[in-house]
Amino acid sequence: MQYRYFIILLFLFMSSSLSAQSGIIKGVVTNSINNEPVMFANILVENTGTGTTTDIDGNYEITGLTPDLYTVTASYVGFDEVSVFEIQVFNNKPAIVDIQMTESAVGLEEVVVKASPFKKTEESPVSLRTIGVSEIMRNPGGNRDISLVVQTLPGVTSSASFRNDLIIRGGAPNENRFYLDEVEVPTINHFATQGSSGGPVGMINVNFIREVDFYSAAFPANRGNTLSSVFGFKLRDGRDDRIGGSFTVGSSDLNLTLEGPIGEKTTFLASARQSYLGFLFELLELPFLPTYNDFQVKVKHKIDQKNEITFIGLGAIDQFELNLDANDTEEQQFLLNVLPVSPQWNYTNGLVYKHYQDNGYFTFVVSRNMLNNEAFKYRDNDDSSEDNLILNYKSQEIENKVRVEHTVRKNGYKINYGFNYEFAKYNNSTFNQVVTPNGILDINYASEFSLNKYGLFGQISRKYMEDRLILSAGLRVDANDYSDDMNNPLEQFSPRFSAAYALSSDFILNFNVGRYHQLPAYTLMGYQENGQFVNKNNGLKYISNNQIVGGLEYNTGSSSKITLEAYYKKYEDYPFLLRDSLTIANLGADFGVVGNEPAESRSEGRSYGLEFLFQQRLFKGFYGIASYTLGWSEFEDKNGRFVPSSWDSRHIANLTLGKKFEKGFLKDVEIGIAYRYQSALPLTPFSTDSDLVVNWDVVGQGFPDYNLLNTQRNTAVNSVDIRIDKKWFYKQWSLNLYLDIQNVNANAVSNPTIVLDRPLDENNTPIGGGVIANPDAPISEQRYLIKELDTGAGTPLPTLGVVVEF
Repeated sequence: MQYRYFIILLFLFMSSSLSAQSGIIKGVVTNSINNEPVMFANILVENTGTGTTTDIDGNYEITGLTPDLYTVTASYVGFDEVSVFEIQVFNNKPAIVDIQMTESAVGLEEVVVKASPFKKTEESPVSLRTIGVSEIMRNPGGNRDISLVVQTLPGVTSSASFRNDLIIRGGAPNENRFYLDEVEVPTINHFATQGSSGGPVGMINVNFIREVDFYSAAFPANRGNTLSSVFGFKLRDGRDDRIGGSFTVGSSDLNLTLEGPIGEKTTFLASARQSYLGFLFELLELPFLPTYNDFQVKVKHKIDQKNEITFIGLGAIDQFELNLDANDTEEQQFLLNVLPVSPQWNYTNGLVYKHYQDNGYFTFVVSRNMLNNEAFKYRDNDDSSEDNLILNYKSQEIENKVRVEHTVRKNGYKINYGFNYEFAKYNNSTFNQVVTPNGILDINYASEFSLNKYGLFGQISRKYMEDRLILSAGLRVDANDYSDDMNNPLEQFSPRFSAAYALSSDFILNFNVGRYHQLPAYTLMGYQENGQFVNKNNGLKYISNNQIVGGLEYNTGSSSKITLEAYYKKYEDYPFLLRDSLTIANLGADFGVVGNEPAESRSEGRSYGLEFLFQQRLFKGFYGIASYTLGWSEFEDKNGRFVPSSWDSRHIANLTLGKKFEKGFLKDVEIGIAYRYQSALPLTPFSTDSDLVVNWDVVGQGFPDYNLLNTQRNTAVNSVDIRIDKKWFYKQWSLNLYLDIQNVNANAVSNPTIVLDRPLDENNTPIGGGVIANPDAPISEQRYLIKELDTGAGTPLPTLGVVVEF
């Protein structure tokens, strides 16, 4: 570590915090099913001896708290106890903690079981992890990005170190779904890969988040079109006392968040972020200049006790340009030769209306999202003539969605049912040249279509045997008018069943089995040749997946738990790409577009494994996570044989440890360290025909030999991340300085490629064009001299950040 980091660490350690006892926790306690206030509920701030009771309107307020992290517990006869963990209290603003309590299914004379620090729902008793905002903020190497934070959990595979692709239990990156306060958001990353879901930088502002529910199986019936995971982002409300906010400066961007009241019944949260990554990359003489901007807003209006409406907005504008002056090294020249210019923007807007009744509530969600994705490339980056254009791509995806749900509790049953409807539009204009086994292929077409999608769902749950046994059964059906194959909802019949049985108050057996369906990417559905929708004629279908999960859960008495889960996933009707002769499930963890080619729904796949997790919430100043996954992921190759998929990482181990200091000169300092090991992912070697002049002059790089699909392995991930936070709390504002260093040990993951072997000048800069090894051969057989170049990075990535709350 360089000397300047030691100076920063010394400053963090030696600085004292000026904390006063003027922190406030306040909120309202309501019945989760009808939103009625829970009067005279007991509110306790754990480990402080401080508490209060709610008034007749369910309101409470606790004052005189020293800025710190607290756990608040609400209890009342006839309701299950509820605890909210790791609430950050400031001097300059109240911590608003609204609590929803559920009526207990057992009699009043029964002993009340203490609230577990880990969330469990009737619908999803297994494979559900809830991540609090404090866990996201302090995660070493996470850099306040949820997509990086979840990689510490079992079953989550990472791809390239600079991307946020989420690969859950061996599934492809496009098998995940995201919801912000009930509004579905197609992507949560900047520079998103169309047809997939990943990207290098997260879009969601962590200052908005209250907690995140992460489902890796046992998906509720009201969450469709997913095969691997569902993320439910629960956003906090804006403060209701005055205008406030925060200002964050990171290593690559600036963020401003504002919040406050708009009248007596309305609050808002709004943020804008501007990156200066392109400026930094230009100073570092990198050949590409990415710039990203995003905007996020939440406005909540409480009409009355029984009605409320919320607006959610999220958008991004991304620019990816080339730095033509950075062309001195082989790696720089290679990247300039292959990377396109690729501007992109997207947005999601949604309205959520909730209407509460005596024993239930309705949820109405209306939203619209749009993605505009472009890419263009000129030969030798010479845009002086359109004749040099070798790639020109533009595509738009537009979705208008309506979802209506009714949740009711009656006679001990919890029932949720509803429907969803979507009107989608897609257009694509593509000009490109690709190398195929049959030679060079020109792709030049324009396509557009509209689509009506609909789904019906329902789920019923009940607790038995004094809450020791929980059973839940659900089903949904989906269909659309793209084709006759997809328009029969019974073909997409998706039942599911969950059970949880408490062997004791600490040991719980959990189980789930289900069948799930997902629509193929629009890029596949919209591909055309000769004016025909090729994949429609090929009988493209929904992808289906059968899953079974079982596990044992042990909850300790010190805010920790241990889980052991086994899973098996069986894929059917996965699109098989006819041009490249591989299942599309192997793609998606790179920039660009996935699925813009002919395909058939014929591939099968499977993933299975065993997961272990030990999770310790903050307890006496310590917290940590230890996880291990042993897993397999396999899909059929062109010969129908199961071979390792691109996500077949057999062993994944994570260990995260942290300490929050409460006293002395280290007061309000947090130190965390994370270690990650991931065994090598499969790799497909380059084709031996990559160096043919007729091929290289078109694509400018090596291309994979899919006859040898995933027959080799890359290098393993073996990285260490460190994070240090120091906070100061003042009367009107607070300050948080943090140092987050990813890959402290400079672990390098190989990223091999091939380049032309060209002569060098006196500065060791490659000059001239490619050298033909056999100039006397026929033109179709001539080959360039090439050599291998490893562009894998093994550099520590430090981030020094400043967060000011006011």
